[in-house]
Amino acid sequence: MIKGTQQILIERIREKLAGEPVLREVSMFGGYSFMVNEKLLVVALKDGALLVHVAPANHAELLLRPGAAHAEMDTGRRMGPGWIQVVASSIEKDAALAYWMRTALEYNRAATGDGH
Repeated sequence: MIKGTQQILIERIREKLAGEPVLREVSMFGGYSFMVNEKLLVVALKDGALLVHVAPANHAELLLRPGAAHAEMDTGRRMGPGWIQVVASSIEKDAALAYWMRTALEYNRAATGDGH
């Protein structure tokens, strides 16, 4: 059973993705993952942080946003461009979470050819 900060984030993500036609939820990457069009979109991590899959070309620019950092699989092992982790305190406001969800969805739609 998932509790606390992570569960709150999961519910907030579900609200944002309610209109997506091909949505799947899976446990992976040490958190609770949301897939759209069979591609990983975001992961609600145990500490309430968000792992976001974005366009690799926008990676450096997105790292300038508050609370954003290169995502790591293990301590010191960075994931490649296109994987950003956003600390929980930076997505407390709905507008901030909405920004990251939009950014991830834009990349997802471009990568999958879904013009939704």
